Amino acid sequence: MHMFFEAKGLFKSWPNRTIDLSFELEKGCIVSLVGPSGCGKSTILRLIAGLEKLDKRPDQQQQSILLSGKDITKLAPGKRNCGMVFQSPSLFLHMNIEDNVAYGLVCKGIAKSDARKQARRLLESMGLESFAKRKPETLSGGEAQRVALCRTLITQPQLVLLDEPLSSLDAPLRKKLAANIHDTLTQGKQTAIFVTHDLDEAKAISHKIILLKNGHIVWSGNSEDFDQSLFDA
Repeated sequence: MHMFFEAKGLFKSWPNRTIDLSFELEKGCIVSLVGPSGCGKSTILRLIAGLEKLDKRPDQQQQSILLSGKDITKLAPGKRNCGMVFQSPSLFLHMNIEDNVAYGLVCKGIAKSDARKQARRLLESMGLESFAKRKPETLSGGEAQRVALCRTLITQPQLVLLDEPLSSLDAPLRKKLAANIHDTLTQGKQTAIFVTHDLDEAKAISHKIILLKNGHIVWSGNSEDFDQSLFDA
């Protein structure tokens, strides 16, 4: 049986560190990449998204990124059907929230009126329906991050990549939004890779956890089986 997502032999090298790993995900699985700062978590997302290039492996083995059976390794970022949410929401300041969320659909040729209707439905599902006509500068950090998630999900990417989207928020809000992200991704049956340094956050959001150290996988398994001692070892 083919997995929905497969990363095989991903390799990236610098003078003082190397990323070298493989992993796979079933459709609808949410996995968290955890590990100490500098272990390669965010770089792995960027490699999958096509925002950074893979390096040639010294052993000449093939490396590939497969999504729903399609090899996306050499595709441009916009052709990979991946949606990415960054640490900073980076919303369009000249657009209201509804148009920010609808933007991806409009770019795909959907009529603006239809795109706005879909945006409003998605905002409502995230408890943001009252924000539709507001501008980004009026939002709190947590509200802006939820809007950024809506903007990513509205185009229904096959794979959602989340690069520490809650890291700049205070602890109570992070806990609330972690549950919100888990519910939204699960209800939409989205496959997702979530990067975080917060182990409680990883357990709250994901079905599986991958622990990285020095660019290599040292543990992989179900979230409920992960223990702090593994991180500290």
